[in-house]
Amino acid sequence: MMKKNIKYLAILALGLVACEPEFDNPIEESGIYTSGEADFSNFVALGNSLTAGFADGALYITGQENSYPNILSQQFAVAGGGEFTQPLMADNTGGALLGGNQILENRLVLVFDGVTPVGPARYTGAPATTDISTNLGGSFNNMGVPGAKSFHLVAPGYGNVAGVASGEANPYFARFASSATATVLGDAVAQSPTFFTLWIGNNDILSYATSGGVGVDQNVTGELDPTKYGPNDITNANTFAGVYKQILDAMTAGGAKGVVLNLPSVTSIPFFTTVPSKAVPLDADTAAFLNSQFEAYNTQILPGLVLAGLIKADEVAKRQINFVAGQNFVTITDESLTDISTAIQGAPFNVPAPQAAVLGQLRQATSEDLIPLTSVGNIGVDLSGDGTQVTGVSVPLGDADVLTTAEQKTIEDARVAFNATIAGLAAANGLALYDAAGDLAQAANGGIPFEGGVITSDFIAGGGFSLDGVHPTPRAHALVTNGILNAIEATYGASLPSVNPIDYGTVTASNEVN
Repeated sequence: MMKKNIKYLAILALGLVACEPEFDNPIEESGIYTSGEADFSNFVALGNSLTAGFADGALYITGQENSYPNILSQQFAVAGGGEFTQPLMADNTGGALLGGNQILENRLVLVFDGVTPVGPARYTGAPATTDISTNLGGSFNNMGVPGAKSFHLVAPGYGNVAGVASGEANPYFARFASSATATVLGDAVAQSPTFFTLWIGNNDILSYATSGGVGVDQNVTGELDPTKYGPNDITNANTFAGVYKQILDAMTAGGAKGVVLNLPSVTSIPFFTTVPSKAVPLDADTAAFLNSQFEAYNTQILPGLVLAGLIKADEVAKRQINFVAGQNFVTITDESLTDISTAIQGAPFNVPAPQAAVLGQLRQATSEDLIPLTSVGNIGVDLSGDGTQVTGVSVPLGDADVLTTAEQKTIEDARVAFNATIAGLAAANGLALYDAAGDLAQAANGGIPFEGGVITSDFIAGGGFSLDGVHPTPRAHALVTNGILNAIEATYGASLPSVNPIDYGTVTASNEVN
């Protein structure tokens, strides 16, 4: 019979863990380095969690120190670069407090305790000591704000600590905003940067993706006012374009040059590519029993709905449920399908309401559907205690647990539009453009070789992503640094030293945090 708790454990296989110690990364002094047409004396980095150095589900000192802006500033130092400051957290625990109460979770670590399964877990070895109600008293060169969407950078009050508890303000920006009414962009411009990087827009689509498509595509509604958006909505492309232009106009007004980064596909990150949609193991007897339970649905209800004109014939093929001995595709709720729950409760089907609700928009996943990493714990959960109601089998995974092909297209359409804006405005302003999307796609399709190894997007083993499956490791930040350096040299005629990614760590294979 089928095991009551189906868990996908292959993602945590110890034999594949890539964990190298971090080393100091001295800059090679051989050769002559120049800034070309650029001026690195006052470098400001603008963006979100990717810029801040967020990793392993939290912001902590080591991640910040290995952020691509900080690494980049070290390379700029040999060509006129000045001091680079960051709003460092108080510890490597990674959580944060508000008035003494913890509001942000600790970082993830790879736990080896001999009791729980090896895998990511929240660090418990030391308490969080960063209290965001204590303002650091000034702006910093690294203006990356975890969680920020494009329009947040121009929103007054986004760093007002009084609005953090209600969700109206950002706890990370509250630590270093110059005032309660300041904007991220305003504080960046106030520093009179001579050079900048801008990587923003990921969260304008990522929150929709990580929620499993539980949100609104504002490109469909046509809503341009971001104050009317929900937290998981996709930003309207025209709104994004207007905000992005506003940011670049402000950052270049004083003559600063810079690099902008485009937005990678969500299908390139392990948060969406680690858990297989074919995640349900069944023996032959269990598969046969389940098929008998769905026989009337497959052979009578679905054809009957076609005859009644309630669904189209092509939907029948999509909705067929079939289990076999071995690995099976999970069952899911697909909101793009016709909701038949009400129709099948009446004659001639007479399906009881609870079962009708389950069948409403039911289908089995395909290899094209993506299961977020956070959904692992929901697959195979026995809701009844007797094996009759198992999620992903007799009960479909919910909308938030799956990113369907239709939702992926919605995300990709927005990303393409955003990247067109980024490329167009970069060209119009004479700025360098780093194709981060291209590099990440390569990491997901064979990997990126470097001296001493290769970086892939495989969860844990690939070396490119931290334990949250979304944010880069120090090694990947080194790779991003080199991509930016190449863009700078090509656009501004600079000559700068690259970094060797092997000198930077990946996933720390320890449940200890130093």
